[in-house]
Amino acid sequence: MAYVQDRIVHDADSHLMELQDCLDPYFDRRMLAAYHDLASYRHKVGDGRWAATARRKQDDPEFRAGDAENILLRKNYEALGSFRAADRPHALDLLGFASQLVFTTFCLGNFGLDQDGPADLCYAAAQAHNRMMTDFCSVDRRFLATAYVPLVDFARAAETAREAIELGAKALMIPSRCPNGHSPSHIAFDAVWGRAQEAGIPILFHVGGEEKINPAYFENGMPRVKDFHGGEENFTSVSYMTIPISVMQTLAAMIIDGVMDRFPRLKFGVIELGASWLPGWMKSMDSAHLAFFKNEDRLHRLSATPSEIVRRQVRVTPYPHENAGWLINQAGSETCLFSSDFPHVEGGRNPLKRFGDSLVGVGPEAVDAFYAGNFIDLMGAGLAEDLRRPRHLAAA
Repeated sequence: MAYVQDRIVHDADSHLMELQDCLDPYFDRRMLAAYHDLASYRHKVGDGRWAATARRKQDDPEFRAGDAENILLRKNYEALGSFRAADRPHALDLLGFASQLVFTTFCLGNFGLDQDGPADLCYAAAQAHNRMMTDFCSVDRRFLATAYVPLVDFARAAETAREAIELGAKALMIPSRCPNGHSPSHIAFDAVWGRAQEAGIPILFHVGGEEKINPAYFENGMPRVKDFHGGEENFTSVSYMTIPISVMQTLAAMIIDGVMDRFPRLKFGVIELGASWLPGWMKSMDSAHLAFFKNEDRLHRLSATPSEIVRRQVRVTPYPHENAGWLINQAGSETCLFSSDFPHVEGGRNPLKRFGDSLVGVGPEAVDAFYAGNFIDLMGAGLAEDLRRPRHLAAA
């Protein structure tokens, strides 16, 4: 029996758990040695024993006998279909989601190359990632591949977007942190937004592409605390607070500088960056619109207030520990999306229950929008018509 029963649910956030050689077959041969020499790559690979362990476990028939009963209990490399494409359709069948947006784990942040370059390697890594993701997801139409577009260089960004769309990517992911030397709202990026709008696919932000917390905040004179995973490498309650800051600033610039009005059919998804910030951010932008309207011509040219533009074009995934019902009531029923974060630990063992508990009292149309309608709207042409509301998944 599938995890989801009698409801159409689209999953706006799922991941691969790639092994250390995941990009090698897709990398420009001329750049492969430089990629392997990156300190950020070597840090991720470590001694490599973790990959061998993952392969052995997935090859063990006794372990695999528990695939179905542990579909949401096994996490990361132990999860079914976490790194083997052939296993992923069965995992989706067991989950019961109508589709999944699929993101990387190994390549989040593009190995720091957007900030530290060189640009040739930055775009070669993005290109390899996009080829790898679209290849993996080609195993099943329900998997919607995300492609990464660095905003380092105007012309290369447009070319990377073009190639990704031709490869079959169903969404373009960009960093939420500001590029070096120019705004993400720069008019030279209109070629990127134009390609996405023409293809009918969204622009996405995902955790990993944001400005990180200043590490000095951890030097508080007290012992280091364990992070979410029990180590000290990921986020804690303090660093968690910085996660949405970059995307708040970037989206505000894109709204106020008119990107969304120049491309009114283009949708933007904010994935695994939380959502509790959303209502206050919308109010703050409306306050800025009111305060500076007299002196800024760009504000006169906006088609609506910033909060109205958000409801029209921006969709956000709450974390399962956030109150989705309150968010919908405050920000609008158009704004929020369900996500599982499969197979990451952060998604928990029962996201449907956690979200469902917070949606008590929310009207049925808004609940359907949360689980399905807003995702269908976000994905546009990236989600085939027959995958939007499959009859066999709907309630009888």
